[in-house]
Amino acid sequence: MMLFSLRSRLMFAFSLLLIIPFTALVFLFSEQSSQVIRASIETSTSQTIEQFGSHLTTFLQQVEEVGNQVMSNSVTQAWLSTGMNPDSSNAELLVTKQRQVDYISSYSINNSNGISIGIFSDFAGGIWTQDRTYVDQLWYKQFVVEDERWTSAHYDSDQADELMKTRRVNSYVIPLVQLQSFTRIGIVKINYPTATLHDALDKIRFGETGRAFLLKSDGSSVLDQQATGEELSIIENGLKEIKERKEERTDGFFSVRHSGETFLLFYRYFPNQDWYVIGAVPEKELFVKINNIRRTLLLVSAALVGVAMLVALWLSYGISRPLTTMARAMKLVERGEFSGALEMMPKVRTGHSEVGYVTRIFESMTNRLRYLIETEFETNLRRKNAEYKALLLQINPHFFNNTLEIIGGLAAMKRNDMVIDATEALGQMMRYSLNLNSDLVNVKEELNYIRDYLFILKLRYEDRLEVIIDEDERTKELLIAKFLLQPIVENAVKYSLEKGGIAKISISVRLLEEQLTLKVTDNGIGMKQSFVNDLMTELKSNASVDILNSEGQSIGLRNVLSRCRLYYGEKISVEIDSRLGEGTEIVLRIPAVKG
Repeated sequence: MMLFSLRSRLMFAFSLLLIIPFTALVFLFSEQSSQVIRASIETSTSQTIEQFGSHLTTFLQQVEEVGNQVMSNSVTQAWLSTGMNPDSSNAELLVTKQRQVDYISSYSINNSNGISIGIFSDFAGGIWTQDRTYVDQLWYKQFVVEDERWTSAHYDSDQADELMKTRRVNSYVIPLVQLQSFTRIGIVKINYPTATLHDALDKIRFGETGRAFLLKSDGSSVLDQQATGEELSIIENGLKEIKERKEERTDGFFSVRHSGETFLLFYRYFPNQDWYVIGAVPEKELFVKINNIRRTLLLVSAALVGVAMLVALWLSYGISRPLTTMARAMKLVERGEFSGALEMMPKVRTGHSEVGYVTRIFESMTNRLRYLIETEFETNLRRKNAEYKALLLQINPHFFNNTLEIIGGLAAMKRNDMVIDATEALGQMMRYSLNLNSDLVNVKEELNYIRDYLFILKLRYEDRLEVIIDEDERTKELLIAKFLLQPIVENAVKYSLEKGGIAKISISVRLLEEQLTLKVTDNGIGMKQSFVNDLMTELKSNASVDILNSEGQSIGLRNVLSRCRLYYGEKISVEIDSRLGEGTEIVLRIPAVKG
C-alpha cells in the first residue's frame, strides 16, 4: 500500500523530475569525457612510442654514419692498402696500424654516445686483440650467414680497455672494403652501449605495470630485456598480429584478450633494422584516470541524488503528512478503534486549511459513528443473548417430552428396574440442562449428557440401536457450547429408526490441527440436497429469526447451527453430507478452547 500512497507518488514525481535529467547529464558528460580522455591517452602513448622511435632512428643513423666514415677514411684505406700489399715492410704495417688505432681511439673519445669501434681484417684479426676468435661469436655468424648488420646485446672482448670489455653493447656491422679495388677483406663493427637505448626504453611506462620492449622479427630481445611469463605470452601473440598489419601501417595500437583481461598493445616497426618496439598494458591501468573521473562523477551524482531525494522527501512529507495521518485514523475507524482515531485526529489539524476542515468534519463524524455503533452493539448483544436463551429453552421441552414418552413406555411394559435407571439418568440430564449459569461446558460433560440420553434410548429400542463413541482424550477438558451435540444425535437416532432395521450411530470427538472436530454419522433416511443448501445458506446469512420461526422443521439441527453462528461467528466450519435412503454425516469444526 505504501507504493500507492500520496507520499510515494510525490516522491516519485520529484525524483523523476530531478534525478532523470541530472543522471542523463552525468552519463553524457561521463561518456564524452571518457572518450576524450581515452583518445588523449591513446594519442599520448602513441606519441611516446613515436618519440622513442625518432630517437632510435636518429641514433642508429649516427651509428651508420660512423661506420661509413671509419671505413671510407683515408687512414683506414691506407692501412688496408698497406696490409693488402705483399711488398709492404713490417715497419710500414706497424706505422699504418698505429695511425689506425690513434684515429679510432680519438674518434671514440670525442663521441659523446660512448661509441667504440672495432675493425677485424682478414690479414690481421681484431685491431685490438690481433686474433680471429671473433669468427666464433654469434653476432659474426649471423652477419655472415644472414647478413644481419644490427646485433643484439652482447659482450665484446675486442675493446681498447678492460672497462669496455665488461659492458654490454649492441653493434652495427658492415663489410670492410678496400675502395680502390672494392675488395672485401674484413668487417667494421661500431659498438654502442646497450644502456643507451635500454635506459631510454625503460622511461616509457604505460599505467603502473606496462613496459616497452625492443624486439627482433623472431621475437628475441634486442636489448636483453627480460619479460615475465604473462608479458612474454602477450607480446608473442601481439607480434604475430603486428607482422600481419605492417603491410598496412608500421605503427599504431590495438587491443588483445589474455586470461580474460583486455590489454592495449602499442607498436612501431623499424624496417631498416627489422626491429619492433612493442608496449603492452592492461586497459584498466591505462585508463585509470578515466575510472577515477567516473568514480568521482558517480560519487558526486550519488550525493546530489541523495540531496534530491531528501528535498523530495521533505516536500512530499510536508504535503502528505496530514493526509497520511488522516488515512491512518480512517483505518482505525474501519477497525472500530474510535478512541485511537480520535487521539490521532488533532495531530492533522492545520488551522483553516482544507485539510483542517476535512479533519474537523471527520472527527465529528467519528464521534457520531462511535455513539451509534456502541448503541447498536449493546442492543444487538442483548438481542443475541435473548435469542441464545430462547434457543436453549426451545430444545429442552422438545427433548424432555420425547424422554418422558420413553419412560412412560417402559412403565407400561412393567419394567420397573429400567424405569428407575431411566429416571436417574433423566435426573442427571435435567440438572445439566437446567444449569444456565454458563454457556460453555467441558467436552466430557457434554458427552456424559449424551451417554445418559443414549442410555435411555437404548432401554427402549434395545438391539435396534447401535452407537459407537470415539472420544479423543485430549478433548475432555476443552470447552464447548452447551447442547451442541445432543440435538444432532437425537435427529440421527430418530431418522435412522424411521428407516427401519438397525439404527447405526457413530459419534466422533477429535482434536485436529488446533480445531475441535465433532462428527455424527447415521444410516437414516437422509435429507434432500435442496434442504441442506437452505440450511447452509441460513448459516452464512446468520438468519436467527428464521430459525426461531422454523415451525418445527428440523428444529434440532437449525438450533445447533444458529447457536454455533451466534457464539463462534466466522470461526465455525460446517459440512453436511446427506444422501436420501443412505444416511447423513454432519461435521462441525470449532475453535479448540482450553478450560
